Amino acid sequence: MSASSVPVPPVQREIHVVGLGGTTRPNSSSEVALRAALAAAEELGASTSIFTGADLLKLPHFDPATAGESELGQRIVAELRRADGVIIASPGYHGSVSGMVKNALDFAELMNGDDPAYLSGRSIGLITTAAGWQAANTTMAALRSIAHALRGWTTPYGATINSTQVKLRDIESLDEGTRAALQLVATEVVDFARRR
Repeated sequence: MSASSVPVPPVQREIHVVGLGGTTRPNSSSEVALRAALAAAEELGASTSIFTGADLLKLPHFDPATAGESELGQRIVAELRRADGVIIASPGYHGSVSGMVKNALDFAELMNGDDPAYLSGRSIGLITTAAGWQAANTTMAALRSIAHALRGWTTPYGATINSTQVKLRDIESLDEGTRAALQLVATEVVDFARRR
């Protein structure tokens, strides 16, 4: 066999994962969960960027006529365009996604003319935190619907966290089950992105 016929493995480029979520409260349960999932993605070799509640709070209300004028909105969209995967973490507010997280996702409308449009081809991992299983689960269903509407590929597993049973103060204090759930979200996002 000549040297020229030896198959050369494809060069694997770094996977980039964008995290988006949290609440107006720094180190909220959803922000801690998001940071833990992104840390797991980094352990798997991905680069990451994050937009937490502190960032999302500064976004103007999405208005198609003026959205392109928001510097922060443009930064979020630039990161989403660069992303191979996205992890979204939302608290369950009255049974659904928080307005702040939904508003940030609405800025993906600026990607409607992209080729491919919106979040097409990107793996989307989902995390919800709520004071009870009902809101955690209905919020997960809402996030899945939003991700599908944006043409993203949601991972089979989504992490739902009942904040009345699990206290997420910081990454170091995560219990084994919660850590494993967030690791699985990250693993599926990174694995799918690599397969793409």
